[in-house]
Amino acid sequence: MSDRTGQAPLGNLLELTVTELSAAIKRTVEDTFGHVRVRGEVGRVSRPGSGHLYLDLKDDKSVLSGVIWKGVVPGLKIKPEQGLEVIVTGRLTTFPGQSRYQIIIEQMEPAGVGALMALLEERKKKLAAEGLFAAERKKPLPFLPEVIGVVTSPSGAVIRDILHRLNDRFPRHVLIWPVRVQGEQSAAEVAAGIEGFNKLPKDGPVPRPDVIIVARGGGSIEDLWSFNEEIVVRAAAASEIPLISAVGHETDTTLIDYAADRRAPTPTAAAEMAVPVRAELQAQVMERAGRLFRAETRILEQGRTRLEGLARGLPRASDLFALPAQRLDHAGERLTRSLMSAAAAKEAQLHRIEGRLNARLLAMRISQGEARTADMGERLARAQKRALGDLAARLQQSERLLESFSYKNVLGRGFALVRDGEGKPVHASAGLSAGEALEIEFAKEDRLTVTVSSGGAPKPAQKKTPGPSAKGQPKQGTLL
Repeated sequence: MSDRTGQAPLGNLLELTVTELSAAIKRTVEDTFGHVRVRGEVGRVSRPGSGHLYLDLKDDKSVLSGVIWKGVVPGLKIKPEQGLEVIVTGRLTTFPGQSRYQIIIEQMEPAGVGALMALLEERKKKLAAEGLFAAERKKPLPFLPEVIGVVTSPSGAVIRDILHRLNDRFPRHVLIWPVRVQGEQSAAEVAAGIEGFNKLPKDGPVPRPDVIIVARGGGSIEDLWSFNEEIVVRAAAASEIPLISAVGHETDTTLIDYAADRRAPTPTAAAEMAVPVRAELQAQVMERAGRLFRAETRILEQGRTRLEGLARGLPRASDLFALPAQRLDHAGERLTRSLMSAAAAKEAQLHRIEGRLNARLLAMRISQGEARTADMGERLARAQKRALGDLAARLQQSERLLESFSYKNVLGRGFALVRDGEGKPVHASAGLSAGEALEIEFAKEDRLTVTVSSGGAPKPAQKKTPGPSAKGQPKQGTLL
């Protein structure tokens, strides 16, 4: 049944939970809008740490939330930026947690070249206002670099063209910094390559390049967009190493071309800018060496000709020195005669003076000799007196020393000296014969003569008081 309005009574409606209703809406939206293509202007862009990108697509009346999963981000042709008009392809879905719908973006492309060109022009004006493109910032390229750094893809034809051209012109040491030249991560990798080459130490294990080439082949404006990113332009402008931009073909222009020190229309042309042609240099050196040799030969010939001309105007050496030699001979003869005459005059004058001075000179010399003799006699007497005094003192010292070493001092302490018949000291009884006479000397020159008795070793005799005897005369006794 229905009420008067023709609608079913409310009590007959199916009751749903919030989750069930959200799931039903989600299925409806996803089934109806499986894949859609939407055009709009990029609004707010958010890049959380998860790697996903969240953004808004808007026009003058509505706003659509969008999300780009992190696995899709590297494959995007362009990097989404606020204000850029784009066309995205994806599928609609709902986000029940906030009761809103959103588009999951799988592809993104600019809404025509005009949108990218407008963004490019705006960015160019901004960076130029900062002075990044100023001519005074440009650095000259080295004439012949030892090391060349190349920032490019290692697998493309660009690096092969550069290496081939370098080998043809002037082989150099090449360092390659591999990067992706297209996609979301390309700009960061190119900037890191430029900064990495600049951070290499000059004397480190990896040689620091003398010039850097940033190269990529041709492509659409979307393909080359990485080289319009601010991070790449600022890295190129801040490079201390001279940098050559070789992005795209001759008709392609990117912002790195304005920040680089030189722009090459192609990567091959960049290699030609980096090094001269060795064969041409060799030819120039040989040509200049030939010119130098010819110039030196011409100068020598001109000098020789001039010298010969001047020599013809000079007189001969024999003629030049003949007259002075004759004057020298005459002067020598006059000098000899003058010297002989002067010597004779001086000799006569000396004889005259000698006659007057001989007597007085002799008397003066005798007087001086007598005075010197008397003085030397006095000095000799004093020296003899000092010498005799020194000898007497030394003699007394030697006498005292000799007396200190005399054996008589030992006799004074109660010892006696025994001598044999020859006056030699006896050191032991062994070897003495019976009846042999011995002399015993005591202190104060007291001496006693004894005889060795027979029968074994001698025995001490009974001590007897010796009678009076003359001083110095040995007393008589027997040694048993």
